[in-house]
Amino acid sequence: MNLFTIRSMRPQDRWEIAELICTSTNCWYQAHGFPAIFTAGPQSTVFHFDTYAALEGSSGIVAVDTETGHIIGSCFQHVRPTHVSLGIMNVHPNHVRRGIAGALLRVIVEAAEIDGKPVRLVSSAMNLDSYSLYNRAGFVTFGVYQDMTLRVPLDGFREPQPASGHVRPATPGDLGAIVALERDVSGIERPGDYRHFLENADNVWHVSVCEGEGQKGRLDGVLVSCLHPACNMIGPGAMRGSEAAVALLRAELNVNAGRSPIFLVPVAEGGMIKQAYAWGARNCEIHFAQSRGGVRPQVNGIALPTFMPESN
Repeated sequence: MNLFTIRSMRPQDRWEIAELICTSTNCWYQAHGFPAIFTAGPQSTVFHFDTYAALEGSSGIVAVDTETGHIIGSCFQHVRPTHVSLGIMNVHPNHVRRGIAGALLRVIVEAAEIDGKPVRLVSSAMNLDSYSLYNRAGFVTFGVYQDMTLRVPLDGFREPQPASGHVRPATPGDLGAIVALERDVSGIERPGDYRHFLENADNVWHVSVCEGEGQKGRLDGVLVSCLHPACNMIGPGAMRGSEAAVALLRAELNVNAGRSPIFLVPVAEGGMIKQAYAWGARNCEIHFAQSRGGVRPQVNGIALPTFMPESN
């Protein structure tokens, strides 16, 4: 069996990593009876590399086959003020069972331990190999989410929700309040992410906030959308309560009018799930939020994760 080495990603790896992400992800879904996820090819998944290259605190590592020099595995990581997030991990389908994913994971976990930070991730409940990899490495599940999707009407959803009057598009001036909100709800901070979303240099991000009542400058919720074809998702989001969550979800669905975005809802949020069903949503997958190291995460409100960039 050929050996491999682990090294940092380089700018010239951009297209090879995009090809790897597209090939390995589509292969896994198709092998398990599902349609391909990335139908536009690596021209769309280069978005993953470009986003991590632009985000503050993010980087990546790759596994390189020593005989061919080809990249056969990759993983992104995101060092934030409060924790390290594990981004999308891929292994080429021709090179499975060689210990590549475990080797990539060990490098990131060891670096986080040196830095004294917990590592967090969101993984598919359908991929038991992936779940077992993380679970064996000491990751503990602290949240369960159902992935939901729906086709948003071209004219959106018009009926208002109780907190709809407090929802508006976010501005760069909201950054401090957004960071404080997520710290209150989830105990994490990622100012660089929200700065990136609000600046929207790629013209694919949209952010809405729900203003609080009775306390100037306080926010009751924030929700982001990604409109890129490689990752049309709603999230991340943090809300103090269900009224803000439903109103923000309606607002971001309307931003996605005519599209079919995916969003992750905590399985315990019955009211939010009921409203999503009323809009026509269906379930398409289940995901687990997992953490290794540090205090077991607590959510004092509602947290909606996403995959690009990973947000947990």
